[in-house]
Amino acid sequence: MSQTGPSNSNPPVLDPVVQQVAKVYAKALLGAAQNTDQLEPIVEEFDELIRDVIDPHPDFEKLLSSAILSHEEKVGILQRTLGDQLSPLFFNFLKVLSAHGRLDCLRAIHQSMHELYDEMRGIARVGVRTAVPLDEQLAQRLRERLEEALNLKPRLQPTTDPDLIGGIVLTLGDRVLDASISAQLEQIRNQMIDRSVHEIQSRRDHFRTTTGD
Repeated sequence: MSQTGPSNSNPPVLDPVVQQVAKVYAKALLGAAQNTDQLEPIVEEFDELIRDVIDPHPDFEKLLSSAILSHEEKVGILQRTLGDQLSPLFFNFLKVLSAHGRLDCLRAIHQSMHELYDEMRGIARVGVRTAVPLDEQLAQRLRERLEEALNLKPRLQPTTDPDLIGGIVLTLGDRVLDASISAQLEQIRNQMIDRSVHEIQSRRDHFRTTTGD
């Protein structure tokens, strides 16, 4: 099985209460997996549940989240549909979520699990906001500069903001990084600015052409 995990795009912003609950369950799952030497397989198993079951079958997700069904009914559904595909540890984890009425938090727990799993491996999620899309060549150079400057393995989470002035803004948690490592990022910043200027000029030229000015 290959570990996919969430995409590099920014994850959805969670309700603070849901986020706190999700982190508790994610930490418990990773702790249990680590204690039984199943850390990577459990992460992959959760990825597969979201990717292969939850994402393509939204009605199944609604069923598990429904307040109408009892805990026993939900466990029965899980047993019939997934029981022979899940490890005992992960299946028991889902039963615990059902017993506490938290199956509606599966996506939030999955997101929290990956955030904690990254921390365990020394990987930091770095938000990258640019005026134009970040191409792979610049992204790779940015990863290398961040690793050198911060002594960590960065996982970039890029977003595009056409109104951004300055080329690039980096965030790690609640920290803005571009000011603290500006010297090392200056060349990349200048490239991003050049690309932004080129994009604006192209749009302006296209507008003039279409309007006949």
